[in-house]
Amino acid sequence: MLQIKNLHRLAAAGAALAFACSGAHAQAPGHQALLNQYCVTCHSDKLRTGGLSLQTADLADPPKAAETWEKVIRKIRVGAMPPQGLPRPSAGALNEFASYLETALDRAYQANPNPGRASMHRLNRAEYANAVHDLLDLAIDSTAILPPDDESSGFDNIADVLKISPSLMERYLSASWNVSRLAIGDSRITPSTATYRARPDLSQDQHIDGLPLGTRGGMLVQHNFPLDGEYVIKVRLWRNTFDLLRGMEDPHQIEVSLDGERLRLVTAGGHDDFVSMAQNPGSFGADLDQRLTVRIPVKAGMRTVAATTLLRSHASKDDLIKPFLRTTVDGLDITGDPSIDRITIEGPFNETGSGDTAARQRVFVCRPQSAEEELPCARKILSVLSQRAYRRPATDADLETLLSFHQRRRNHNGNFEAGVESALQYILASPEFLYRFEPDPPAPDAGAVYHVSDLSLASRLSFFLWSTIPDDDLLASAARNQLHEPAELQRQVRRMLAGPKSEALIANFAEQWLFLRNLKSTAPNLDAFPDFDDNLRQAMKQETELFFSSIVREDRNVLDLLQADYTFVNERLARHYGISGVYGSQFRRVPVTDEARRGLLGQASILTVTSYAARTSPVQRGKWILTNILGVPPTPPPPNVPELKENGEGGKPQSLRERMEAHRANAVCAGCHKVMDPIGFALENFDAVGHWRTSDDGAHIDPSGTLFDGTRVDGPTALRKMVLSRPEVFVGVMTEKLLTYALGRGLEYYDMPAVRKIVRDAAAQNYQFSSLVLGVVNSPPFQMKMKMRRSEP
Repeated sequence: MLQIKNLHRLAAAGAALAFACSGAHAQAPGHQALLNQYCVTCHSDKLRTGGLSLQTADLADPPKAAETWEKVIRKIRVGAMPPQGLPRPSAGALNEFASYLETALDRAYQANPNPGRASMHRLNRAEYANAVHDLLDLAIDSTAILPPDDESSGFDNIADVLKISPSLMERYLSASWNVSRLAIGDSRITPSTATYRARPDLSQDQHIDGLPLGTRGGMLVQHNFPLDGEYVIKVRLWRNTFDLLRGMEDPHQIEVSLDGERLRLVTAGGHDDFVSMAQNPGSFGADLDQRLTVRIPVKAGMRTVAATTLLRSHASKDDLIKPFLRTTVDGLDITGDPSIDRITIEGPFNETGSGDTAARQRVFVCRPQSAEEELPCARKILSVLSQRAYRRPATDADLETLLSFHQRRRNHNGNFEAGVESALQYILASPEFLYRFEPDPPAPDAGAVYHVSDLSLASRLSFFLWSTIPDDDLLASAARNQLHEPAELQRQVRRMLAGPKSEALIANFAEQWLFLRNLKSTAPNLDAFPDFDDNLRQAMKQETELFFSSIVREDRNVLDLLQADYTFVNERLARHYGISGVYGSQFRRVPVTDEARRGLLGQASILTVTSYAARTSPVQRGKWILTNILGVPPTPPPPNVPELKENGEGGKPQSLRERMEAHRANAVCAGCHKVMDPIGFALENFDAVGHWRTSDDGAHIDPSGTLFDGTRVDGPTALRKMVLSRPEVFVGVMTEKLLTYALGRGLEYYDMPAVRKIVRDAAAQNYQFSSLVLGVVNSPPFQMKMKMRRSEP
């Protein structure tokens, strides 16, 4: 223990000596003059602008005030300080000053790395669902059985807020009971009802991806049938509050299918049906519901249930000009095509067995043929399950506990499978499964820094790249104590990135970083944006997901996130963008010929989540770019800030820019808005759903402005070029987001040297996505840990 502490002291002393001998002290007076002339005026002990004083800061030994100097470095590197309008030193002098500070701080970190405090990490509900799937080959909807997780630092996998309460523990216990019954196929499962609903604003006048060709609209759902038995599938068409169904003026064929096999084909509509519905809508609807109800035997397992409308061969009305791209314009409008409102599945009834599901195949790696074979088989099954679930080799104590649960239930029910189910329920509710334990080694003192074990490293790596438990290959490497070796670690990282599970980086990392999860709750004003529907909402999200996935899969330069000359669209999104020659519901890669549309800043998903329902928001868009692209989030607004006046309020109509300028005249508001607004106004040609425009309410749009670093911009292209002029800033922010997500904690000032090293190393690899991931994985915060004191959680 004393040797570890002495090594750290010697390393720190050596770093200080190297810094002193390097001539850095000789540079301090020149930098001190720059500081006094350009910075201390605002950042004095008296004014403390931004809560920061540099008046007595010691430039001779920057590591002593690392937190302060990291703030200074960030502002200098992004070009935010000194502020626009105040005297500035030359760019070269500022760069030398920032480099001097970075060099001092990075050397100190290299000599004495601080990986930060690692809290005990509970699986969030996305990780729980993925872990259950990989453990049992069983897909579950974790949103139906577990509450949403709290967020911090932009993500929902931050350990400090993933606490557990008695009520949440009850939910986990209930989940373990339900999941274990589904996996084993418990014959005591009683009939239940599951209802799947289409969003009210889903337009169903076009083909929906995943449904058969030659169909229009409909729903496609994945449902887990727990047992072999009979099930009732009910399809209900949309109807308004008067029970009038859409599309009944003409005959339509509605198909119900299971795994692509037709179960029923119902013809509805035409003159007689329309008259019948008009005379007695309630009875007509109930009769049609009955005709669209099917009771059939179904084998247990995950199945695809679909309901859709077949295209008519002579559909003269299909080619009528429509006023909007969406069909959910008016609840009173019942013309057009039928719309599927919901699919309900009830059962099982008259169950005939547990079936041969993928989950049962995964669990029952052996099947005893006699009473004497039961205990060895149970030991084998539970050894495999516990090793995967606990992310480490199973101990004798683990197996003793699990076998006791198995035997108790086996003796009570006289059923081997019931015993396995009981032990599995224990595993799924165990802290060893629900938490990512990283035991400290016995030797170091509290506060000592050490490398985590290979098994802990395997879990960190798997939850970072896959949001789930390690697979057998990764666990085997860790068990052999080889994972920490650089060549093996790189092999595993590249293997994991190439596999389908890395889609979790898009679903959990990218969607949270880029705010894509907010799209599902966006509801643009339909008077202002009558073409907006759920089809467009889904297409917006899928475009950005596919775009980010291409950066990962093709291992592209991450700067392509801002400058790529391609994107992904289907017909619905192509029409929104004004791209011709794209037909059908499937997405395809297309070139981007419009400079303004290049990269994330031209994608409708980003532009929509940073807008209000009825108008754009230069403030929200500016804040999004400052936070997620440039890494300098604005300070929260003070209390009682007056709201922006609506257009025409208190006088003649004004453009949004005019109203914002009046709002900014308030001294309380001016400080932040002069930074955010010019960024947001550069994107003002994009309306609140990302459609290009040149005027707003008849007023010509002026996207020009001067940014906080003095750069003049006149639209999205100039804004993008400004960001790309400092590539290390954007790559640094992306690295910070990746590292935050990977560690499951917010970053601190002492993590910045690790971030800078990742960025420097990635620059030599042309900022390939894999170079950032490998940099994160090889960084001290990811590979190391500080032993906590007993009082720490």
